[in-house]
Amino acid sequence: MSKVKTILVNICRFIVAPVLIFSGYVKAVDPLGTQYKIQDYLQALGVVDVVPDWITLGTSVALCALEFTLGVLLLFAINRRVVSRLIVAFMSVMTLITLWLAIANPVQDCGCFGDAIHLTNWQTFWKNVVLLALSIIIMRSPLSMVRFISKPNQWIVRSFTIIYIVATSLWSLWDLPRFDFRPYHVGANIPKGMEIPEGEELPKLETTFIMEKDGEQREFTLENYPDSTWTFIDSKTVQVSEGYVPPIHDFSLVLTDTGDDITDIVLSDSSYTFLLIAPFLEHADDSSFGAIDQIYEYAEQQGYAFYGVTSSDEVAIERWRDLTGAEYPFCQADATTLKTVIRSNPGLVLLHGGGTIIRKWSHNSLPDPDTLTKPLDQLPEGHMPEDSVPRKLLAILLWFALPLIILTIADRLWAWTKWIRRKSRKKEKTQPQPLPEVGEE
Repeated sequence: MSKVKTILVNICRFIVAPVLIFSGYVKAVDPLGTQYKIQDYLQALGVVDVVPDWITLGTSVALCALEFTLGVLLLFAINRRVVSRLIVAFMSVMTLITLWLAIANPVQDCGCFGDAIHLTNWQTFWKNVVLLALSIIIMRSPLSMVRFISKPNQWIVRSFTIIYIVATSLWSLWDLPRFDFRPYHVGANIPKGMEIPEGEELPKLETTFIMEKDGEQREFTLENYPDSTWTFIDSKTVQVSEGYVPPIHDFSLVLTDTGDDITDIVLSDSSYTFLLIAPFLEHADDSSFGAIDQIYEYAEQQGYAFYGVTSSDEVAIERWRDLTGAEYPFCQADATTLKTVIRSNPGLVLLHGGGTIIRKWSHNSLPDPDTLTKPLDQLPEGHMPEDSVPRKLLAILLWFALPLIILTIADRLWAWTKWIRRKSRKKEKTQPQPLPEVGEE
């Protein structure tokens, strides 16, 4: 019975740990995305305006680090009692939250796996129920977990894991997420992402308009929209039937000066197009405006299009121009779309070959204007980067997994040699002493 219990506990451990590690990591590489999801929850609760951004961002980094660290500690069976209880507490809270999401449906995607895997709210809830059940099994017999690291060396794994995952989030905030699971990743073709396969039905939406006349408010649809004597108050759109939604369905660019929609012009341009994307110019970092202006001048010299893109109003745009001396034209677009395109405010996106994203830069890692001395097709910046997904996975292996593997092997060898020495000493003590020969006394 004891052997069966040990096997069961360790099977549960090897299911729960990888899920926590994966879930924590894919959110840690995109802490801004996790922050946006937290803000969605707060928006649903009606308290988003009273919680500062630094608190939601700090919560994002801390939550990802906690989940990832608990997964690693469980995998290595470190602090078995405490960790197993913390995981049950963590999964209990997450299960209750996802039950609320499943019932109330305030947001469409809980974001438990970031943008890597999308689950419905009910799928997420049942996933958490299973993980909670497995975690309870582990908590009931935590000492049945087989250790990979001996007690004296466990602090190394704890410290290394926390430092690694926090550094991962901080680097993603400084630069850009190392893994981009969004539809606007490098290599994605925007027009192709907007296509609807033949035969697919679109979701049906119904818009209701709230109008007022003589102090009376009434709701109308497009079919019975009233005359001009009614004053528009508000509108709401609800989805009344399911359908195919393309990965990219809300990308549009409208020039602020003329009101012209230039989406098709930009996406059909076979040459290069720079998009300086700042979801909110009011909060955009202006420390790199000098480099941005030089890149704009380079684009003008080479005949490449360059647009600023924001969701902010004309007042914010004029303020930005006054601060930075920007001369490039601005377009307006949806804020959520811009935050999805790039996790930087501002950030620079380079399109080529009819709307294909070939480069992204944070405002902290813009290309050096001094190196832009030739047409882009003759420069590395004008081509896809070489950091492929296999290369990124190899970097994770070398920087995180390999040191832990080496530590585990060294620890097991040390424990084995210690056991051999202890067994040898015990054998020497229990070995009978030879009788003295005659005459030795």
